[in-house]
Amino acid sequence: MKEISNAELSVLNILWQNSPMSASEVVAQLAQSNDWHEKTIKTLLNRLVKKQAIGFERQGRSYLYRPLIDQSDYQLKESESFIERLFSGRVAPLVAGFARENKLSSEDIEELQQLINTWQEENHS
Repeated sequence: MKEISNAELSVLNILWQNSPMSASEVVAQLAQSNDWHEKTIKTLLNRLVKKQAIGFERQGRSYLYRPLIDQSDYQLKESESFIERLFSGRVAPLVAGFARENKLSSEDIEELQQLINTWQEENHS
């Protein structure tokens, strides 16, 4: 998949939350949080279609857009790419950095501990 810009990701996030959506619905959603013109948002929709990240179907005089990629698949791919580029593929230095800076909440720590416990049970039984 071709790289998705931050602006395009904003559009994708809207569609992951609720789809299918018409271009005017996407515009209305993004206009609340960004100072983007309708033409800009429609350009982003077209770019995402060309990148095969979203698809559309015609309904009457408008098009309904929907994501073609799963949000969790995208997040995993981007996370792996990020960790590979910055930490040579190792997750521990990333988490350690957050821990050193006190950026981990007790909820984060509990969730990480549960993930580790589950992984250990599944891989060491």
